[in-house]
Amino acid sequence: MKVPRLTSAEIIKLIERKGFVLVRQSGSHRIYRNEKGARITVPFHSGRVLHPKIIKSIIKDAELTQEDLE
Repeated sequence: MKVPRLTSAEIIKLIERKGFVLVRQSGSHRIYRNEKGARITVPFHSGRVLHPKIIKSIIKDAELTQEDLE
């Protein structure tokens, strides 16, 4: 699977649809948690595209599917 180019705002919309809620923010990093206790940290830099490795890590941690990304 090719990793899509996403901004912080776009990836946040995706993980919120999967049940993650904002718990806190530390500087430019937003920490999200779901009901199972899984935690995802999203670097938030307005308008900038995230590095592909960060996107890949978030996709894996949030268990996002190809359909979720479309």
